[in-house]
Parts: sequence; structure tokens; C-alpha cells
Amino acid sequence: MASAFPTQLGSTAFAFRGYNTTNLGRSAELLAQPQYRPIVEHWLGDASDICRQVTGRPIDLAARVRRGEETSLASYDEAVALVVAMSLAQLELLETFHAAPYAGARMAFGYSLGELTAISAGGVFRMRDALRVPLAMAEDCVALARDVTMGVLFSSGAVLDLGEVTRLCLQLNAEGNGVIGVSSYLAPNACLLLGQGSTIDRFVARMPSAFPTRVHLRKNKHRWPPMHTPLVWERNISNRCGVLMHTLSGGMRPPHPPVFSLVTGKMDYDDTNARRILYRWIDEPQRLWEAVYETLAQGIKTVVHVGPDPNLIPATYQRLSENVQARLQGYTPRPLGLRAVSAAAARPWLNAVLPGRVALLRAPLVEHVILENWLLDNQP
Repeated sequence: MASAFPTQLGSTAFAFRGYNTTNLGRSAELLAQPQYRPIVEHWLGDASDICRQVTGRPIDLAARVRRGEETSLASYDEAVALVVAMSLAQLELLETFHAAPYAGARMAFGYSLGELTAISAGGVFRMRDALRVPLAMAEDCVALARDVTMGVLFSSGAVLDLGEVTRLCLQLNAEGNGVIGVSSYLAPNACLLLGQGSTIDRFVARMPSAFPTRVHLRKNKHRWPPMHTPLVWERNISNRCGVLMHTLSGGMRPPHPPVFSLVTGKMDYDDTNARRILYRWIDEPQRLWEAVYETLAQGIKTVVHVGPDPNLIPATYQRLSENVQARLQGYTPRPLGLRAVSAAAARPWLNAVLPGRVALLRAPLVEHVILENWLLDNQP
């Protein structure tokens, strides 16, 4: 017999994952569970139909899931549809079999594609309407990705000077040999960069003279569609998406629960601005750090992570929790070991932001639920 959902939804936030290099998660197990199967098949079937209509190719997401066939950059459109469909399927399973309606949560947010999923789940757009926009741009996003490298830029000590990051990106762009831009702000000491050609390497070469404190950049081996950066301007993706959204059905009600936008850094979706925010969503950086802080400031006790194998958002909370715990150890009366002292001293960025953001100290108290795991552990 299934146990009750492990939190009161009034103090719960739902966090939706975005596109990644792996997107199946435990979807095959959910699809194989007899009572869950009809709902999962429904969402995968709907998403497959939308994919076929937009791309003109035969697509069967349920068959892909059953085969355990992971997506790749070449199947980016299917990956997008799969992540959205499985996220919405998980929410319906939670409400249908475990009496925990998504609409009863305090708030929601989503990283990248996850924001589109969150507002669809909140009743702003139907999935079959909202999903058409990223699918229509998928082929061009893949083409752009073939020359794009991701770099994780971070400071091991002080707060990262984001103004200097922007300035260096603009200087490189002005040289006319590829475009580079910030794709997301992960923390006060970390952000993601996406750059064409040699721009990431040239950024690294100029870091010692650009930053007063030591910073590092770790390149990712995978290729990434350059969403949330000006790189999409090259194929007019922003404007083409805007044109599509003019005639998108829906968008005339605020989401329930309220959605914190990683575009604006605010809880500001209303009954008229969804199209405007999503237009900005295409080429502006994701403000993940602001969403994380908002959950802590609102007194959220549990964050439910939605979608197949969510990793970026849970990892962000985990790193913050570890940093806060290491910081607090410095105030215990007992003697600290060298490791604890070193850990606390290595996080001056946290010291710098804490005076104005004391809610960060709640990070170790927040519980986290990976929804697909919970659903499988509590099968009806």
C-alpha cells in the first residue's frame, strides 16, 4: 500500500528539469507498471503526435522508452517532447493515485525547458500547443550546436564578477570570430557559458587579466543547443518563436501554482504576459540561483523534482546545503579539524551574500523528493 505523499503541498515547491544529454531516467519502469501505464502512454502518445505533425517524421516515444533507447543531439526534438511528456505524466500519476494535486503547491519553477513545462502544467497553455514552439526550432538548434562548446565558469573563492564576465564576452563577440554568451547563473560564484568555435578557449586565455581573483573554467565534452544566449539570433530563432506565439492558443490566465520565472527572476506570470516572458526565454540567461533563493525565502520545506532523472537542480541545492553546513561549522564551540576550517575558508562568496540573504541558512533543512523514484517506491 502506498504511503502518503511526504509533505504538505502548501509548503512544497515543484522543480522541473530541462533538456540534458540523458533524458530517459526511469520512464521505462513507470511505463511498465500496470496501473501507471495508461497515463504514461497517453502523455507519450500525445507528445509523439505533436512531434510527427511538426517534424513530418514517424515518432513513437513509448516505443523508444520501452527499448531503453537514449536520446542524442540528433534526436533533440524527441528529447524535448519526451522530457515534457514524462514530467506531465508524473504529475498526473501523483494526483490520480496519491491524491497530491500539483495545483495545491506553494510555487513551481523550471530550468530551461522546465519553465515551459511548469506553465503548461499550471494551465497557461496546453502541452500540444506550447510544445510546438521548441519543436519548430529544434532542427536549427541542433545545427547551431555542432559548433558550440559549454564551459562552466566558477570562482573557488569570491563572488564571480558577472559584469566582467559580460564585458569579456562582448569583447570577444566584437572581434567577429564567433559569439559567446552566458546561458545561466547557477550561483554567485558560477555560471554556464556557451560559445562558438574557439571563443571558450579565447575566454580562458584572457581570464587572468580580466578577473581580480582566481577563476576557473571547465569545458563540457558534449555539444549543446545554444538556448538562452544571443547565439540563437544567428538563425532568427527568437523572432520566429515570437511569431509562432502570436497565434498560440491559451496564455490568458496566470499559472496555478504560481511559477517563478528563471527569465525575469520574479514570480510575475499574470493573465497576459506569458508570451512576452517566453519570447525572452529564448535568448536570455536562466536565473537558477534566484529561483533557489526564492524557495528558501518563502519557507519551502520540500522541493519535488519532476521529470526523468533530474540532476542539475538537485545538485545545486546539495552544493548550497554543503556550503552552508561548512560555513556554520565555523561557529561551533568545539575545535574544528583542518578539513572543516579549509571548507569554511574556501567559501567567501557565501560570506559575501549571507548578510542580505539570510534565508540561505535554511538550505540544509529542505527535503528533496525525486518524483519518479517516489512514484515507483509507492506503486498503487
